[in-house]
Amino acid sequence: MRQLTGLDASFLYLETANSPMHIGGFSIYDPSTAPGGKVRFKQIVEHIHQRARRVPAMTSRLMTVPFSLDHPYWVADGDFDPEFHVRHIALPKPGDWRQLCILVSRIHARPLDRNRPLWEAYVIEGLDDVEGFPKGCFALFTKMHHAAIDGASGVEINSVLHDLSPDTATDMDKVTEFLVEQPPKKSEMLWQAQKNTLRLPFRFIGITKDAAPSLYNAAKGVISGKLKRVGNIPRTRFNRNVSPHRVVDALRVSFEDVRSIKNAFPPVTVNDVALSIVGGALRQYLLAKDELPEPSLAALAPINIRTEDKKGAAGNEVSQMTVLLRTDIADPKERLLAVNESTRNAKELTNAIGAKTMTDYLQFTPSTLTAAAARLSSSLSLMNRVTPFYNCVVTNVPGPRIPLYFCGAKMQLSFPTGPAIDSVGLFQAISTYCDEFTITFSACREMLPDPEVYAQCLRDSLAALLEASKHVSAASPAVSKPRAPRKAKSASSASAKKAVSNESSQ
Repeated sequence: MRQLTGLDASFLYLETANSPMHIGGFSIYDPSTAPGGKVRFKQIVEHIHQRARRVPAMTSRLMTVPFSLDHPYWVADGDFDPEFHVRHIALPKPGDWRQLCILVSRIHARPLDRNRPLWEAYVIEGLDDVEGFPKGCFALFTKMHHAAIDGASGVEINSVLHDLSPDTATDMDKVTEFLVEQPPKKSEMLWQAQKNTLRLPFRFIGITKDAAPSLYNAAKGVISGKLKRVGNIPRTRFNRNVSPHRVVDALRVSFEDVRSIKNAFPPVTVNDVALSIVGGALRQYLLAKDELPEPSLAALAPINIRTEDKKGAAGNEVSQMTVLLRTDIADPKERLLAVNESTRNAKELTNAIGAKTMTDYLQFTPSTLTAAAARLSSSLSLMNRVTPFYNCVVTNVPGPRIPLYFCGAKMQLSFPTGPAIDSVGLFQAISTYCDEFTITFSACREMLPDPEVYAQCLRDSLAALLEASKHVSAASPAVSKPRAPRKAKSASSASAKKAVSNESSQ
């Protein structure tokens, strides 16, 4: 039995009827690599049923404290009904990419059943007309509540469900027993809630004492101008209450194209390139609708703060920073360099405050008050009246650089998805797999009624960055500076290599 942290529980409290708080994604598989060249639905159900035994988040059920006096608990529920959690669907002919995205968006819009382990998986067949993939492929769309996992732990769970070769016989399938825990009595949870309440003031004082020096230095840095805080964030079509309907689409490109842009403009990172692609796309999309604000749009960028000892554990270990997307700059090269400056400023501010400080304070989130406030805010459309903290979410979830196999079928590509919530109706996930790079977006359908148009804006933004990178001389990749002496050039080259090395994990 494990009690949810304040951060984990906040995703439950902030969930409303129009804003399901689950994350997930859909992967496409080629069954020709599987034994016999086929994968049957029965095999998939049994495979997930076996592998789920190693994933507590897939076998634990939520138990709430009476009167919501404290954060809920995860209790290992033993075996689960695989036929409830794993479902089978087929696209109607012709079975193209647009049909797949529409189906995924409709499934993504539905909330999870809180009376069962908080995840679902959908096997989708009939993808014969999806361009770029072999005929006979199938997709697997999974979703799991954000209270149970974050992006990093989701990748770790993905590794449990997949293999490194088409051979389906592994040691993972030898685990035969499910963990079963005795659910706590209501009186026990009430007594523990009372003890936690009595400890809260002391814990708050302790965290505040530890955080005070960094908060003071951060405030001092902001006042002096050494640290820059993002402000003057404009309101856009994505910053109002969301509807219950969603759209999902994705852009897939060669990872080498993204690398070539990064390498052309040291010390730009892969993450900067992704943010600049998004910034250019949002600029083009809003400009076409005559809605582009003069100040730059800003994105929330989650930061993985999971330490080595927390690897393999479920739950959330994330902080966040706010980054300007520089939608106020038309030139793609200048926008990319400005985004790099913005991310550096955001990292300096985050480091000064301490990435874990915010998550520490979330331990004191009042459950009843937060849930009631979320419902009230949604019903009264309060988010339509306040200045947004950011305009969208852009998260970077690096995937494996080697092929993965599911029931022997080779994964062709994977597309992460995330929640669209009140005031932040556009969620964009950056991911890599083998030699491909993807940007997946999920959004409120009323805010983004033409996802194919925005997908084209992403392609155009990438093309503009590629064109800009081609015009940079190979002899002076940093541009617009006089040619440096030989020694200085070597130092610059070493610095560029270091930047590449530091970004290899992003």
